Amino acid sequence: MKLVTAIIKPFRLDDVKNALQKAGIEGMSIAEVKGFGRQKGHTEIYRGNEYRVDFLPKLILYIGVTDAKVAAAIEAISESAKTGKIGDGKIFVSPLESATRIRTGEGGDSVV
Repeated sequence: MKLVTAIIKPFRLDDVKNALQKAGIEGMSIAEVKGFGRQKGHTEIYRGNEYRVDFLPKLILYIGVTDAKVAAAIEAISESAKTGKIGDGKIFVSPLESATRIRTGEGGDSVV
């Protein structure tokens, strides 16, 4: 099993969710985060004053998948989150040692 962690622009969430569902990936958890990468934020003008906004709003998705679905998850996220502009996000894949469904106590691949 793998844990796919994706950082995306907030307005791409519905597209990513739909692409993952089409790929047969059912569940995910999301959290609102702020961050920056190469784009280093931007400047905004508010009431005549210029402000530097270093941390931009992003969403982080946590998706547990079987080894067989990792490539499909990466492709679905990459294609649906892509705008072609800087700050589209990143995808990280980590080993997932175990998973347990709290309600039933079952574990393993069937949980993800």
